[in-house]
Amino acid sequence: MIKPNVLVLTGYGVNCDEETKFAFERVGAKGELVHVNDLIDGHRKLSDYQILVFPGGFSYGDDTGAGNALANRIRNHLWGEVRNFVESDKLAIGICNGFQVMVNLGLLPAIDGNYGARQVALVHNDSARYIDRWVDLEFENHSVWTNGLGRASFPIAHGEGKLYTAPEVLRVIKEKGLVSARYVNGDICQAELLPANPNGSLEDIAAISDESGRIFGLMPHPERAIEFTQHPHWTLLKEQYRRSGKEVPSEGQGIQIFKNGVNYFS
Repeated sequence: MIKPNVLVLTGYGVNCDEETKFAFERVGAKGELVHVNDLIDGHRKLSDYQILVFPGGFSYGDDTGAGNALANRIRNHLWGEVRNFVESDKLAIGICNGFQVMVNLGLLPAIDGNYGARQVALVHNDSARYIDRWVDLEFENHSVWTNGLGRASFPIAHGEGKLYTAPEVLRVIKEKGLVSARYVNGDICQAELLPANPNGSLEDIAAISDESGRIFGLMPHPERAIEFTQHPHWTLLKEQYRRSGKEVPSEGQGIQIFKNGVNYFS
């Protein structure tokens, strides 16, 4: 198997970089934490990597809006390199704050390959509160990153996760099959009496991709769901597996996203 080089972008306020790097290394990639300043100064070259990761956190404190300051820094200093990267046969993923960065940069959904044009936004949750909980998701297999995923459960932790866009843009996103996952009323929501859609996203959208399927962003955190025992109901699920004669899994559903990224280069 080819081991892709994974650049996990880090910087001020990013706080999910190490566990995201760990998840990629768990499935055979070679991960490296690279500060955005090292890319700008030329100490690291984006072209040396096959996968670009915008991890979660609160980059630059989200003081000018979630993901906005980091997106502006990238646009002002690295846009040419980033555009060349996403237009080549490589992969990019943004998780939570990283998804917000990608949306602000116009890397998603990039309708008709129009990278750089901001077409959607991730705005404040309808509750006007920061939400930290698990959600149920239904994945659609348009993206490279979602192969083999159907119904799954991941945690979320965000205050600005509501996907919003103009009606005509939303129509095109659906027509082109760029919705990669939606919030659904699954086992966790039903057991905990929680609303399926935690933030008010249009059409319950939790994740989108570009038209190539290589560029992907999602609000939930798959790197926090790579172990079976991270699932909030794992003890119940363990007994259900055992009593039905099934093997108890060791991995969580989130690991599949990272496997898909690595397997793309096999």
